[in-house]
Amino acid sequence: MARLKPPGLFRRLASLLVLGWLLGFMVFALALPRPAAGTRTDGVIALTGAQGRIGHALDVLHAGQARKMLVSGVDSQVSAAHFASEYHVDPALFACCLTLGYESYDTRSNAHEAAGWIARNQIHSVRLVTTDWHMRRAAFDLTVAGPRGLVIVEDAVPSHPSMKILFIEYNKFIARVMAWLVGWPETKRQPAMVHDHH
Repeated sequence: MARLKPPGLFRRLASLLVLGWLLGFMVFALALPRPAAGTRTDGVIALTGAQGRIGHALDVLHAGQARKMLVSGVDSQVSAAHFASEYHVDPALFACCLTLGYESYDTRSNAHEAAGWIARNQIHSVRLVTTDWHMRRAAFDLTVAGPRGLVIVEDAVPSHPSMKILFIEYNKFIARVMAWLVGWPETKRQPAMVHDHH
């Protein structure tokens, strides 16, 4: 008796997965998040790591479009005085409205650091400022870590990312979503905040 040929089910499934991955990458690369309009939120969060993020978030704060600001992922060697000098921040604005977060070291810990700040400052809506190619993963992590019902306004800083950057970030985003779907343990470390004073 002749053996039946395998139906090739796994091969077809693999082909569909590859096709879905390619289509997803095209959407990811061609439809990057854009800057937000002049929406007012309770707070604004700038993630360190690329030029333009902090300056844009400070513009939002100066324009009265947010009452509080967090800079997440500040290097431990950057003092409040150095930050204020570099970005020309008035001491009074620093004292009332600006927080530097020193505990985060990646996108996921940025979100947990931000979640602690959001809870302490009774933030119900927040403008998230990061580079366009980084926005999807950053917003996803903040949605997961933040309180239920938090309104997140995505305010992307435009850039001209290379195909390599887009490729790496897309795969990081897919991996992060998959880790969340399978219940990969979240970090338990609580963020420590340093409020800036002159």
